[in-house]
Amino acid sequence: MKAVTAPFLLLLFLASFSLTSAQEVDDVTYKLTNTKIDSLMGEAIGAIQSLEYNKSIAYLNSARDLAKTIENKNRIGLTSSNLSRLYLQLNDFEKATIENNKAIAVQNEKDTPLGLGQSYIIAAQLHLIKNELQDAAVKLDKAERLFTDERNRDLIAVAQFYKGKLALLRKNPGEAIILLDKAIPRLENNTEPHLLAQAYSERAKALIALKQTDEAKINLDSASELAAKQGYKNLQTEILKIASALSIAKGDFEKGYALLEDYNSRTQNPVVTQSSEVEAMSEVDRATLSNQLEKDIKLEQERAVQINQLTTVLGIALITILSLLTLSLYKNNNLRAKANELLQAKNTELIVAKENAEKASMVKAQFLSTITHELRTPMYAVTGLTHLLLTENPTPEQKKHLDSLKFSGEYLLSLINNILDLNKLEANKVEVEETSFNLKKRIKDVLFALGKSAKDKGNKLEFEFDEDIPTEILGDPLMISQILINLIGNAVKFTRDGMVTVRVQKVSQSDTDIHLHFEIEDTGEGISKKKQKNIFQNFTQGSVAINRKFGGTGLGLSIVKNLLDLLNSKISLDSTLGKGSTFKFDIKYNLNPANASLEKTEKIIESIDYESLKNRKVLVVEDNKINQMITRKILEKNNINCEVADNGEIAVEKARTESFDLILMDIHMPGISGIEATEQIRLFDTEIPILALTAVTIDENIDDFYEAGFNDIIPKPYKIEVFFQKIHNALKRSKVIS
Repeated sequence: MKAVTAPFLLLLFLASFSLTSAQEVDDVTYKLTNTKIDSLMGEAIGAIQSLEYNKSIAYLNSARDLAKTIENKNRIGLTSSNLSRLYLQLNDFEKATIENNKAIAVQNEKDTPLGLGQSYIIAAQLHLIKNELQDAAVKLDKAERLFTDERNRDLIAVAQFYKGKLALLRKNPGEAIILLDKAIPRLENNTEPHLLAQAYSERAKALIALKQTDEAKINLDSASELAAKQGYKNLQTEILKIASALSIAKGDFEKGYALLEDYNSRTQNPVVTQSSEVEAMSEVDRATLSNQLEKDIKLEQERAVQINQLTTVLGIALITILSLLTLSLYKNNNLRAKANELLQAKNTELIVAKENAEKASMVKAQFLSTITHELRTPMYAVTGLTHLLLTENPTPEQKKHLDSLKFSGEYLLSLINNILDLNKLEANKVEVEETSFNLKKRIKDVLFALGKSAKDKGNKLEFEFDEDIPTEILGDPLMISQILINLIGNAVKFTRDGMVTVRVQKVSQSDTDIHLHFEIEDTGEGISKKKQKNIFQNFTQGSVAINRKFGGTGLGLSIVKNLLDLLNSKISLDSTLGKGSTFKFDIKYNLNPANASLEKTEKIIESIDYESLKNRKVLVVEDNKINQMITRKILEKNNINCEVADNGEIAVEKARTESFDLILMDIHMPGISGIEATEQIRLFDTEIPILALTAVTIDENIDDFYEAGFNDIIPKPYKIEVFFQKIHNALKRSKVIS
């Protein structure tokens, strides 16, 4: 009995002694834990400077977990706030928002105005990124109210800078300049000039919107000089885009487009991987983040000056007992912990891979959205000017060249659409049209368009066409043109002083359809057996040497394969190195029923009453001078009165004070957009037909256009007959014409 009681009494003694000394043990643990927290945050700073951001995140999470064990609310808020800053710099906005909300909750509870105000600024930045403008305004107002102390003037300047940026996003350039003018003098005395450079660039944007181009250039030069001096690479790239807008606003389109091309070349083909995510944070961003974390640690250490001494024997004994117990538990659970760590690591890898894939998809979507408009706008000039030249009585030789140019423009537009929506093409979501066309003429148009290229390389083009093939067949003329121009173009490119032969033979024919066999043969370089296996994949060419010698994207044969898949056909290749290549495929076309050989466009032209369009008054809203000229001339050629508005504000005023039969509205313009202008016009005029004449892609957001008040959409570039058909239909529906 005594043997059992002795250790039990010893435990009771230790327990009762520990109760009398609880405060001393808590103070010891509190100080040791805070020291460990500060050490982990110091490790996080080092990891940021070494580009090891995942390690930095792990250190900050560990520091916060320790802070929770001792309920140190200041350090919980501090670690959450800095985790938010780190995720924000890494463009992980979802996690940045989660961590920032945690920081705000703790800082509200603890009543720490300085840290809370900084967290509200981070929240405002996240709202601006997501275009949640009202939420951003609320957070910035809250932050500014917390920075009442003059010692916080740098933070007040930061809040005013983001308020200015917000005003610019709300299309209030005048208000933006007032706010930026308040922020800039304080930012000029700041030890971190990155925000000052951004403030100058944002002020330049506002001045461009107000057409104060001379002052805008002074501000942009200040931003550019500061960015170059400090080595802000990302800001230097963004300044190129603003400089492009400034040059265009001053009428220097050549310089503007050159600057835009330079900007696009610096930002094109982004690939989101873990390594590129690391490189995405500039040296400036790393330094700023590290400095902020060091300031926060120092501030927290200054607050925690009241700590008890660490010298009691019982505290040391208790820590030793707890350490032994922890070690014992660790040994007992070591295998299970290792297994959990392995599973967690694998799960983290999967999460990172998923996030990277989602980011890559988002970047691709943003790129395609931007480049769609940039490619379609010059194409509108090409097709529009070609149409105008064709209506001005060209000579037979000129008409031949203009017909070829028109054909090439139609082909290029189709090619642009397919390249920009390559996922759609590969998913077989591209619709195959069926219209009556002359196959022989189509192929001759392709050969004529490629004739000069062939001649320059000393090549001869041969065309063998089975005369038993009917003149008119039913199918997609642009699709076969695209297939042939890629295959014949490749043959011409990889052949010198040789022969390129195009053969079309009838395989079989019934009353309703015909099977045709196509061959494109050349005497050029040839393709090795090894390369033939991958030649139809995206961005693939025969070799690096071929790419350097002949150029090209390696996308043409991939598009050919996808288009033939849509036509239920397969392409085959016979090739020998040094002797040449032959591409072969079969296509089934339907045949025209009797007395139905007219093409769809001819029927459209017949249904338009051009006489009823004479002397109608049309307002063209377009900021691009070339597009203005083309649209005006096309309308005036058909005796339609035309008036032009350079932007949305002018369009709204003209619609309010003048009388028009119809409005043609561009979408992307300086100031208010075409959608906003249409919404404003609909407030006082619900009857006038408004057509969106735009180069934007409308497949996925067509409902937004109709909801804004548009009656119809005409995508640029367009076929002239379709253009007038839609104008005629809109005027007829609104009963302007009968």
